[in-house]
Amino acid sequence: MKKLTSLLAHCPTGGCGAKIDPRLLSSFLQRHPYKSCDNLLVSHQTSDDAAIWSLSPDLALVSTVDFFPPMVDDSRLFGRIAATNALSDVYAMGGRPIMALNIVCFPQKMDPEVLAQILAGGAEVIEEAGAFVAGGHSIYDSEPKYGLAVTGLVNPKKILRNDSATIGQAFILTKPLGVGLILSAYRAKASREKDFEAAIESMTLSNQKAAEIMEDFEIGAATDVTGFGFLGHLNEMAGEKLTIDINFDSIPILPGVLDYAAQFYSTALAQRNRNHMEGKVDLGHLSPAAQEILFDPQTSGGLLISLDSKLAPKLLTSLKENYPHAAIIGQASQRSQGGPAAVIL
Repeated sequence: MKKLTSLLAHCPTGGCGAKIDPRLLSSFLQRHPYKSCDNLLVSHQTSDDAAIWSLSPDLALVSTVDFFPPMVDDSRLFGRIAATNALSDVYAMGGRPIMALNIVCFPQKMDPEVLAQILAGGAEVIEEAGAFVAGGHSIYDSEPKYGLAVTGLVNPKKILRNDSATIGQAFILTKPLGVGLILSAYRAKASREKDFEAAIESMTLSNQKAAEIMEDFEIGAATDVTGFGFLGHLNEMAGEKLTIDINFDSIPILPGVLDYAAQFYSTALAQRNRNHMEGKVDLGHLSPAAQEILFDPQTSGGLLISLDSKLAPKLLTSLKENYPHAAIIGQASQRSQGGPAAVIL
């Protein structure tokens, strides 16, 4: 029997677009009682990017896991994107990765060289980050899936959380939006080559340098923008007390994305993200296509960072060399009673 080689032919969806409905996921977690522990500094309570376990007053472990089906047919590239995405959670928490474990689901009928290339791509990225692949786990499955469980280190006094922004702080986004829309068009063989290449460049751009630059600033809060879309992750940062006013025109967007949104190349998760944010955001007079970009699931997206508005231009300047699309995109204010988590201007 001929070995199968096409990755995308096996998977109806891929990347972070394969995530479970955020509302459904939230309902599951609410049924799981939270148990406090002095050593567990960060858990799932605020939907943060990773768990953190204290080892000493000056040292803590960062622990995260991320895997998904492929979004490209190039096996090595898929491995690189998956590893870049998995590492991002550690960087979003202010940590430094030290070790990773592979997670593999692979069809028995598929050419094993495909898996070899996926693992090689992932290992390259982990090595580039200064960490080690220390093992993993693999099973046969009807769909190929790959990702990693990543362990990092962080000083407990320098943990970056997603729920600690304050009134008046500015928000910076380091990478452009629109990856999900471009990948959807790519699956339909409708994407322009230059647009697809821009999406690949964004997904393989590590957030490591941004995390290193942030160490020189007093950051209010941080998260990485992935499957729940820009507004889903912004909602987590707003919590119950803030409204974040966003200037849509300042948001970096990948080339061609508005066209793909207007042609309805959106994903099923984007609609689930929209449903999850119903009543939580004021979209103003945005066109339906522009709205779609804000709900679009991102794979290996950028960091969303808050800090003192007076320091934001300096941080932005420092980021620009490695993240040319980075931009100041909004500011936090006090939420009025019954007000939205975000207002799009």
